[in-house]
Amino acid sequence: MKLFFHKIANWEYWPFQVVYIPIYFLWAYYAIKARSIFFFNASNPRIKNGGFIMESKKQIYDLIPRKYYPKTILIPKNTDLKKIVQQVIEKQIYFPLIAKPDIGLRGSGVKKIHTVSELQRYMEKANFDFLLQDLIPYKNEVGIFYVRHPDEKEGRITSIVSKEFLTVVGDGVSTIETLIHKTPRFQLQLDALQEEYGDLLDKILADGEVFNLVPFGNHARGAKFLDGSHWITPKLTQTINQICAQIPEFYFGRFDIMYDSFEALERGEDFQIVELNGAASEPTHIYDPKHSIWFAWKELARHITYMYEISVANHKRGFPYLDYKAGMHEYRLHQVQNNKILNF
Repeated sequence: MKLFFHKIANWEYWPFQVVYIPIYFLWAYYAIKARSIFFFNASNPRIKNGGFIMESKKQIYDLIPRKYYPKTILIPKNTDLKKIVQQVIEKQIYFPLIAKPDIGLRGSGVKKIHTVSELQRYMEKANFDFLLQDLIPYKNEVGIFYVRHPDEKEGRITSIVSKEFLTVVGDGVSTIETLIHKTPRFQLQLDALQEEYGDLLDKILADGEVFNLVPFGNHARGAKFLDGSHWITPKLTQTINQICAQIPEFYFGRFDIMYDSFEALERGEDFQIVELNGAASEPTHIYDPKHSIWFAWKELARHITYMYEISVANHKRGFPYLDYKAGMHEYRLHQVQNNKILNF
């Protein structure tokens, strides 16, 4: 009951459909103006559906210069384990590694894999194509939202979010599960953590010992999002522009980046791109607990307006919107894919 009231009192835990109610009306307005519900298709012409639904992460990685992201291989569903292990060896990807759906859903299905037996369990359970990736060695993660109008030579950063991982610190007395119970944000993840870690949650950590329970910054998996928009600097903007200039026809979306230090990131050093998200991207700084729902609605509206303006400009350049029939087909595929991942 205490957790229930915590979720009610903090809008960041509200269902996606509830948070977006006012935004649906704005979307309808822009759809009428564009004469297409699926105008987002033109926002990033080289990414399937602009990156809104059914986009392949592997296809997006293939648009990005190789030096910017970890070694990655695509594993079609039902691939034989021996063949998977052979590809991992050939690509020189080492345990622990990251497994995640090629077509994802807000961090669902993302796992840190330590052994071949864990990889086998993941493969046997996954009824979807998935990726295997090198574990990125950097300790910090940030989300950087980038927008560029097609008529502009350079774009701008419109949002930065920093991420605190779901990490507990030992006191020499408490078990990991007891430490989880001390923070409502962590406690909301308890069922998933019990399934993943089992009896390990009964372990007592030494005083000061740090244990990262979810080694990636996903809000749905317990990470705390903090508004880092004050970190936007001309130097960082220049670095992000240099990266985006190498990604063909990319205008709107969010980079999730792991990095060593902010100063190195500004210089374009010691970082790797976790993912590049397109038209479905949120300016995730809105989920900072200090922000109100009114702030979130304003920022969501601002960014959907950017997406509409970019889509219209690209449409005038000859990039089509999805027609209704094709768009509904993609949406139905999207629903099927979501159910696969949610039931994973």
